[in-house]
Amino acid sequence: MLKKFRDLTLEDIKAKRLSLKKEYMDLRFKAVVGHVENPLKKRELRRDIARLNTIVHEYEIGIRKV
Repeated sequence: MLKKFRDLTLEDIKAKRLSLKKEYMDLRFKAVVGHVENPLKKRELRRDIARLNTIVHEYEIGIRKV
């Protein structure tokens, strides 16, 4: 999945990060309220969000060029 993220543009990465954050919050809410089918999905989402945050930070400090 990391290869997919690195090929995206900065705008696409930010949009993907936002959608993953929403999905993560929904999953957290479902976990509190009821039963979650795949509890490991929460960990995967959290790590994907962190990967995207890292890529965005690389753009901000100039390691990656737009």
